[in-house]
Amino acid sequence: MNKPVVALAVILGILFILLSGLYAFNPAGSLPHFIPGYQAGLMKHHYTHAIGSFLVGLAVFAFAWFQSGKKSSK
Repeated sequence: MNKPVVALAVILGILFILLSGLYAFNPAGSLPHFIPGYQAGLMKHHYTHAIGSFLVGLAVFAFAWFQSGKKSSK
């Protein structure tokens, strides 16, 4: 098993899921300045960013799951 890779993937998955919540529940003007999609004064929510970030988080979790499985002995 590649434990450091799995641990990093799980951490990244959690961060992407949290980022999707940030996009879904905060308007673009309230996002932190370093997050893509920030626009000063804009009260629109970035739902497409939220969906995309959520899907990337799920994909990273799937990667971690497949990396943590048993290796076949052929």
